[in-house]
Amino acid sequence: MRFLADECTSPAVAQWLARQGYDAFSVFDELPGISDEEVIRRAYDERWILITNDKDFGEKVCRRGHPHQGAVLLRLDNERSANKISVLRNLLSKYADRLHDRFVVVTEEQVRFSRPRNK
Repeated sequence: MRFLADECTSPAVAQWLARQGYDAFSVFDELPGISDEEVIRRAYDERWILITNDKDFGEKVCRRGHPHQGAVLLRLDNERSANKISVLRNLLSKYADRLHDRFVVVTEEQVRFSRPRNK
């Protein structure tokens, strides 16, 4: 599975994902300052599942129907990297097989999946 961690998500998240054996790309480390449009285009074109805590991506994916390979929006009260990693560990242990082509909103308490997008 391939994950692209948006710039606001923290490079520690991408590093943790890589240590777990996932292919992970950190915008913060590799392409800081690129636009949201470039992030979502790159994630789609290169077949990454986007991980972000930027609500603008929810608008782009859900409301505007921007194509994606999958997107995980972290809506956390605690934005520390350790908490993001903990929430992602839980998400991946239970739902890894449901992330592709889905928009997923994750909180400390809940995981909500959109319907699979139409191809």
